[in-house]
Amino acid sequence: MSIALKNVVLFVTDLERAKRFYAEQLGLPLQQESPALLEFFGGETRLGVALALHEDARKLVGRHTGITLRVDDLDTLCARLSASGVRFPEPLERSPWGKMAVVADPDGNQIALVDV
Repeated sequence: MSIALKNVVLFVTDLERAKRFYAEQLGLPLQQESPALLEFFGGETRLGVALALHEDARKLVGRHTGITLRVDDLDTLCARLSASGVRFPEPLERSPWGKMAVVADPDGNQIALVDV
């Protein structure tokens, strides 16, 4: 038996607004799109952004997600995101292990960005 991670899903209230954030502002590679779901990244594991259609899913909108994305040039990305009005609950910070910032999508879902 084999078990592998297929995707991680974030729930949002407006898919078009989320698409602008994740694909255009953040620059994630959009692989698939349907009326209720966006899937980013290729390969076996994807990040899903889905409409919160069910009451239980709506409770998960607007929180820290626990998702961390590795970025090659975090300084440049943070400057671009800041200039486009993206909210940073935790601004770019340098530490002995690297750099980190936390961004919020339009629904308030928080994602960590690291450059290690």
